[in-house]
Amino acid sequence: MKKKTVGLFGGTGFVGLHLCSQLVDAGYHVRVLARHPQRNRRLMVLPGLQLIEGNPYQPEDRKKLLEGCDVAINLIGILNERGNKGTGFRQVHVDLSKGILQSCLDHKVPRLLHMSALNADAAQGASHYLRTKGEAENYMHTISGRQIQITSFRPSVIFGPGDSFLNRFADLLKKIPLFFPLACPDSRFAPVYVEDVVYAFVRSIDDPETFSQRYDLCGPHVYTLRELVEYTARTIGVRKTIIGLPDWASRLQARMMELVPGKPFSMDNYRSLQVDSVCKENTTPCPTPLEAIAPSYLGHEDFNARMQSFRTQANRE
Repeated sequence: MKKKTVGLFGGTGFVGLHLCSQLVDAGYHVRVLARHPQRNRRLMVLPGLQLIEGNPYQPEDRKKLLEGCDVAINLIGILNERGNKGTGFRQVHVDLSKGILQSCLDHKVPRLLHMSALNADAAQGASHYLRTKGEAENYMHTISGRQIQITSFRPSVIFGPGDSFLNRFADLLKKIPLFFPLACPDSRFAPVYVEDVVYAFVRSIDDPETFSQRYDLCGPHVYTLRELVEYTARTIGVRKTIIGLPDWASRLQARMMELVPGKPFSMDNYRSLQVDSVCKENTTPCPTPLEAIAPSYLGHEDFNARMQSFRTQANRE
Protein backbone atom coordinates (compact mmCIF):
# COMPACT_ATOMS: atom_id res chain seq x y z
CA MET A 1 0.00 0.00 0.00
CA LYS A 2 1.29 3.46 -0.95
CA LYS A 3 2.39 5.53 2.03
CA LYS A 4 0.29 8.63 2.55
CA THR A 5 1.90 12.07 2.55
CA VAL A 6 1.01 14.58 5.26
CA GLY A 7 1.52 18.33 4.83
CA LEU A 8 1.96 20.02 8.19
CA PHE A 9 1.49 23.69 9.04
CA GLY A 10 2.99 24.54 12.43
CA GLY A 11 5.19 21.47 12.51
CA THR A 12 8.14 23.28 14.11
CA GLY A 13 6.27 24.23 17.28
CA PHE A 14 5.82 22.37 20.57
CA VAL A 15 2.93 20.14 19.46
CA GLY A 16 4.28 19.88 15.92
CA LEU A 17 7.59 18.36 16.98
CA HIS A 18 5.78 15.58 18.85
CA LEU A 19 3.29 15.07 16.02
CA CYS A 20 6.05 14.75 13.43
CA SER A 21 7.67 11.95 15.43
CA GLN A 22 4.42 10.01 15.75
CA LEU A 23 3.56 10.46 12.07
CA VAL A 24 6.97 9.17 10.98
CA ASP A 25 6.70 6.24 13.41
CA ALA A 26 3.27 5.45 11.94
CA GLY A 27 4.76 5.22 8.44
CA TYR A 28 3.67 8.51 6.87
CA HIS A 29 5.76 10.71 4.62
CA VAL A 30 5.77 14.09 6.31
CA ARG A 31 6.29 17.53 4.82
CA VAL A 32 6.70 20.53 7.13
CA LEU A 33 6.53 24.14 6.01
CA ALA A 34 9.18 26.18 7.83
CA ARG A 35 10.36 29.76 7.42
CA HIS A 36 13.88 28.74 8.50
CA PRO A 37 14.44 25.00 7.86
CA GLN A 38 18.08 25.19 8.99
CA ARG A 39 16.94 26.03 12.53
CA ASN A 40 15.03 22.77 12.93
CA ARG A 41 17.70 20.13 13.30
CA ARG A 42 15.47 17.97 15.50
CA LEU A 43 13.18 17.44 12.52
CA MET A 44 15.97 16.89 10.01
CA VAL A 45 16.93 13.58 11.61
CA LEU A 46 13.45 12.05 11.22
CA PRO A 47 13.42 9.58 8.32
CA GLY A 48 10.95 10.39 5.57
CA LEU A 49 10.42 13.96 6.74
CA GLN A 50 10.95 16.85 4.33
CA LEU A 51 11.36 20.45 5.45
CA ILE A 52 10.08 22.92 2.88
CA GLU A 53 11.09 26.55 3.16
CA GLY A 54 8.14 28.88 2.99
CA ASN A 55 5.64 31.22 4.59
CA PRO A 56 2.19 29.77 5.36
CA TYR A 57 0.57 33.11 4.47
CA GLN A 58 1.81 32.85 0.88
CA PRO A 59 -0.42 30.76 -1.46
CA GLU A 60 2.57 29.73 -3.58
CA ASP A 61 4.36 28.37 -0.51
CA ARG A 62 1.24 26.53 0.61
CA LYS A 63 1.13 25.03 -2.88
CA LYS A 64 4.73 23.76 -2.50
CA LEU A 65 3.71 21.99 0.69
CA LEU A 66 0.35 20.57 -0.34
CA GLU A 67 0.81 19.38 -3.93
CA GLY A 68 0.54 15.59 -3.87
CA CYS A 69 -0.46 15.45 -0.19
CA ASP A 70 -3.16 13.11 1.06
CA VAL A 71 -3.60 14.89 4.39
CA ALA A 72 -3.12 18.45 5.64
CA ILE A 73 -2.77 19.40 9.31
CA ASN A 74 -3.06 22.93 10.69
CA LEU A 75 -1.52 23.50 14.12
CA ILE A 76 -0.77 27.21 13.80
CA GLY A 77 -2.03 29.42 16.61
CA ILE A 78 -0.98 32.14 19.04
CA LEU A 79 -1.75 32.79 22.70
CA ASN A 80 -1.12 36.53 22.50
CA GLU A 81 -1.06 39.22 19.86
CA ARG A 82 0.56 42.57 19.31
CA GLY A 83 -1.92 45.14 20.56
CA ASN A 84 -5.19 44.15 22.17
CA LYS A 85 -7.94 44.61 19.58
CA GLY A 86 -8.07 41.05 18.27
CA THR A 87 -6.63 41.77 14.83
CA GLY A 88 -3.58 39.60 15.43
CA PHE A 89 -5.71 36.67 16.57
CA ARG A 90 -7.98 37.11 13.56
CA GLN A 91 -5.06 37.13 11.14
CA VAL A 92 -3.56 33.90 12.52
CA HIS A 93 -6.62 31.92 13.54
CA VAL A 94 -9.25 32.99 11.00
CA ASP A 95 -7.58 34.43 7.91
CA LEU A 96 -4.76 31.88 7.79
CA SER A 97 -7.14 28.96 8.41
CA LYS A 98 -9.30 30.17 5.52
CA GLY A 99 -6.22 30.35 3.32
CA ILE A 100 -5.13 26.85 4.26
CA LEU A 101 -8.59 25.44 3.56
CA GLN A 102 -8.71 27.17 0.17
CA SER A 103 -5.28 25.76 -0.69
CA CYS A 104 -6.51 22.29 0.25
CA LEU A 105 -9.49 22.75 -2.06
CA ASP A 106 -7.29 24.11 -4.87
CA HIS A 107 -4.83 21.20 -4.66
CA LYS A 108 -7.42 18.50 -3.97
CA VAL A 109 -6.20 17.46 -0.53
CA PRO A 110 -9.03 15.21 0.69
CA ARG A 111 -8.31 15.21 4.45
CA LEU A 112 -7.73 18.08 6.89
CA LEU A 113 -7.06 18.00 10.64
CA HIS A 114 -7.42 21.29 12.49
CA MET A 115 -6.19 22.38 15.91
CA SER A 116 -8.82 24.43 17.73
CA ALA A 117 -9.12 25.03 21.49
CA LEU A 118 -11.36 23.98 24.35
CA ASN A 119 -14.15 26.57 24.86
CA ALA A 120 -13.67 27.96 21.35
CA ASP A 121 -16.89 29.80 20.55
CA ALA A 122 -17.32 32.35 17.77
CA ALA A 123 -20.30 34.05 19.42
CA GLN A 124 -19.87 33.60 23.17
CA GLY A 125 -16.11 33.14 23.59
CA ALA A 126 -14.73 35.00 26.60
CA SER A 127 -11.67 36.35 24.76
CA HIS A 128 -10.41 37.26 21.32
CA TYR A 129 -8.43 34.02 21.42
CA LEU A 130 -11.49 31.84 22.03
CA ARG A 131 -13.76 33.74 19.64
CA THR A 132 -11.32 33.60 16.72
CA LYS A 133 -10.57 29.93 17.39
CA GLY A 134 -14.32 29.27 17.29
CA GLU A 135 -14.85 31.28 14.12
CA ALA A 136 -12.04 29.44 12.33
CA GLU A 137 -13.33 26.06 13.45
CA ASN A 138 -16.89 26.82 12.28
CA TYR A 139 -15.65 28.11 8.93
CA MET A 140 -13.52 25.03 8.29
CA HIS A 141 -16.39 22.65 8.99
CA THR A 142 -18.94 24.67 7.01
CA ILE A 143 -16.95 25.44 3.86
CA SER A 144 -15.09 22.13 3.51
CA GLY A 145 -18.31 20.48 2.37
CA ARG A 146 -17.97 17.06 0.80
CA GLN A 147 -14.68 17.79 -0.92
CA ILE A 148 -12.59 17.63 2.25
CA GLN A 149 -13.11 15.41 5.28
CA ILE A 150 -12.27 17.57 8.31
CA THR A 151 -11.76 16.83 11.99
CA SER A 152 -11.12 19.43 14.70
CA PHE A 153 -9.44 18.93 18.06
CA ARG A 154 -10.13 21.15 21.07
CA PRO A 155 -7.56 20.49 23.82
CA SER A 156 -7.34 21.93 27.30
CA VAL A 157 -3.90 23.27 28.23
CA ILE A 158 -1.22 20.91 26.87
CA PHE A 159 1.73 19.73 28.94
CA GLY A 160 4.84 17.74 28.10
CA PRO A 161 8.58 18.15 27.42
CA GLY A 162 9.11 21.56 25.87
CA ASP A 163 5.75 23.00 26.94
CA SER A 164 5.27 26.70 27.72
CA PHE A 165 2.91 26.00 30.61
CA LEU A 166 4.53 24.12 33.48
CA ASN A 167 7.99 25.08 32.26
CA ARG A 168 7.07 28.77 32.36
CA PHE A 169 5.82 28.51 35.93
CA ALA A 170 8.92 26.56 36.90
CA ASP A 171 11.12 29.30 35.49
CA LEU A 172 9.16 32.06 37.24
CA LEU A 173 9.16 30.19 40.55
CA LYS A 174 12.95 30.06 40.44
CA LYS A 175 13.32 33.75 39.57
CA ILE A 176 10.70 35.53 41.69
CA PRO A 177 11.89 35.97 45.30
CA LEU A 178 9.97 35.40 48.56
CA PHE A 179 6.42 34.83 47.31
CA PHE A 180 4.62 34.18 44.02
CA PRO A 181 1.62 36.41 43.15
CA LEU A 182 -0.76 34.27 41.09
CA ALA A 183 -3.59 35.73 39.01
CA CYS A 184 -6.85 33.78 38.66
CA PRO A 185 -5.77 31.08 41.16
CA ASP A 186 -9.15 29.31 41.12
CA SER A 187 -9.30 28.83 37.34
CA ARG A 188 -9.70 25.13 36.58
CA PHE A 189 -7.86 23.00 34.02
CA ALA A 190 -7.71 19.39 32.89
CA PRO A 191 -4.17 19.39 31.43
CA VAL A 192 -3.70 16.93 28.58
CA TYR A 193 -0.41 15.24 27.68
CA VAL A 194 1.03 16.32 24.33
CA GLU A 195 1.60 12.72 23.22
CA ASP A 196 -2.09 11.97 23.88
CA VAL A 197 -3.07 14.95 21.75
CA VAL A 198 -0.91 13.97 18.79
CA TYR A 199 -2.00 10.34 19.12
CA ALA A 200 -5.60 11.53 18.68
CA PHE A 201 -4.54 13.32 15.49
CA VAL A 202 -2.67 10.35 14.04
CA ARG A 203 -5.30 7.71 14.79
CA SER A 204 -8.03 9.85 13.22
CA ILE A 205 -6.42 10.19 9.80
CA ASP A 206 -7.89 7.02 8.31
CA ASP A 207 -10.89 6.63 10.64
CA PRO A 208 -14.16 7.54 8.84
CA GLU A 209 -15.94 7.79 12.19
CA THR A 210 -13.90 10.93 12.96
CA PHE A 211 -14.88 12.74 9.76
CA SER A 212 -16.73 16.03 10.45
CA GLN A 213 -16.28 15.56 14.20
CA ARG A 214 -14.99 18.00 16.83
CA TYR A 215 -13.19 16.41 19.77
CA ASP A 216 -12.56 17.86 23.22
CA LEU A 217 -9.28 16.61 24.66
CA CYS A 218 -8.51 16.64 28.39
CA GLY A 219 -6.38 14.82 30.89
CA PRO A 220 -7.91 12.52 33.54
CA HIS A 221 -7.80 15.01 36.44
CA VAL A 222 -8.97 18.57 37.12
CA TYR A 223 -6.81 21.08 39.00
CA THR A 224 -7.02 24.72 39.95
CA LEU A 225 -4.25 26.95 38.70
CA ARG A 226 -3.02 27.30 42.28
CA GLU A 227 -2.77 23.51 42.62
CA LEU A 228 -0.77 23.28 39.38
CA VAL A 229 1.68 25.99 40.45
CA GLU A 230 2.08 24.45 43.90
CA TYR A 231 2.71 21.05 42.30
CA THR A 232 5.32 22.58 39.99
CA ALA A 233 7.07 24.20 42.96
CA ARG A 234 7.22 20.89 44.83
CA THR A 235 8.44 19.04 41.78
CA ILE A 236 11.34 21.40 41.12
CA GLY A 237 12.20 21.57 44.82
CA VAL A 238 11.39 25.26 45.33
CA ARG A 239 9.80 26.45 48.55
CA LYS A 240 7.66 29.43 47.68
CA THR A 241 4.50 30.91 49.14
CA ILE A 242 1.81 31.15 46.47
CA ILE A 243 -0.42 34.17 46.99
CA GLY A 244 -3.67 33.96 45.04
CA LEU A 245 -4.67 37.40 43.80
CA PRO A 246 -8.25 38.66 44.01
CA ASP A 247 -10.01 39.52 40.77
CA TRP A 248 -9.13 43.24 40.76
CA ALA A 249 -5.45 42.45 41.37
CA SER A 250 -5.49 39.74 38.67
CA ARG A 251 -6.77 42.30 36.16
CA LEU A 252 -4.14 44.79 37.29
CA GLN A 253 -1.38 42.19 36.89
CA ALA A 254 -2.64 41.39 33.38
CA ARG A 255 -2.59 45.05 32.36
CA MET A 256 0.93 45.50 33.72
CA MET A 257 2.30 42.29 32.16
CA GLU A 258 0.94 43.33 28.76
CA LEU A 259 3.66 45.99 28.78
CA VAL A 260 6.47 43.51 29.46
CA PRO A 261 8.48 42.32 26.40
CA GLY A 262 7.07 39.00 25.26
CA LYS A 263 3.73 39.74 26.96
CA PRO A 264 3.82 36.81 29.43
CA PHE A 265 0.26 37.58 30.62
CA SER A 266 -2.43 39.75 29.06
CA MET A 267 -6.01 40.88 29.49
CA ASP A 268 -6.98 38.43 26.77
CA ASN A 269 -5.34 35.61 28.77
CA TYR A 270 -7.21 36.86 31.85
CA ARG A 271 -10.53 36.71 29.99
CA SER A 272 -9.81 33.18 28.76
CA LEU A 273 -9.14 32.14 32.36
CA GLN A 274 -12.66 33.16 33.36
CA VAL A 275 -13.91 29.95 31.70
CA ASP A 276 -12.85 26.60 33.16
CA SER A 277 -10.76 24.61 30.68
CA VAL A 278 -12.46 21.33 31.54
CA CYS A 279 -14.12 18.83 29.20
CA LYS A 280 -17.82 18.08 29.54
CA GLU A 281 -17.17 14.93 27.53
CA ASN A 282 -13.55 13.83 27.39
CA THR A 283 -12.73 11.97 24.18
CA THR A 284 -8.99 11.54 24.84
CA PRO A 285 -8.03 7.87 24.41
CA CYS A 286 -6.35 6.60 27.62
CA PRO A 287 -5.45 10.05 29.02
CA THR A 288 -2.12 10.20 30.84
CA PRO A 289 -1.92 11.71 34.35
CA LEU A 290 0.19 14.83 34.66
CA GLU A 291 2.02 13.35 37.65
CA ALA A 292 3.28 10.49 35.49
CA ILE A 293 5.13 12.78 33.08
CA ALA A 294 5.87 16.20 34.55
CA PRO A 295 8.67 15.09 36.94
CA SER A 296 10.66 13.74 33.99
CA TYR A 297 11.06 17.15 32.37
CA LEU A 298 10.76 19.52 35.32
CA GLY A 299 13.94 18.06 36.79
CA HIS A 300 13.01 15.50 39.43
CA GLU A 301 12.29 12.35 37.46
CA ASP A 302 11.56 9.27 39.54
CA PHE A 303 11.19 5.59 38.77
CA ASN A 304 7.38 5.53 39.03
CA ALA A 305 7.04 8.38 36.52
CA ARG A 306 9.25 6.57 34.00
CA MET A 307 7.38 3.31 34.44
CA GLN A 308 4.00 4.98 34.02
CA SER A 309 5.21 6.58 30.80
CA PHE A 310 6.40 3.18 29.51
CA ARG A 311 3.07 1.57 30.45
CA THR A 312 1.13 4.32 28.66
CA GLN A 313 3.09 3.83 25.45
CA ALA A 314 2.84 0.03 25.66
CA ASN A 315 -0.96 0.18 25.94
CA ARG A 316 -1.10 1.86 22.53
CA GLU A 317 0.90 -0.81 20.71
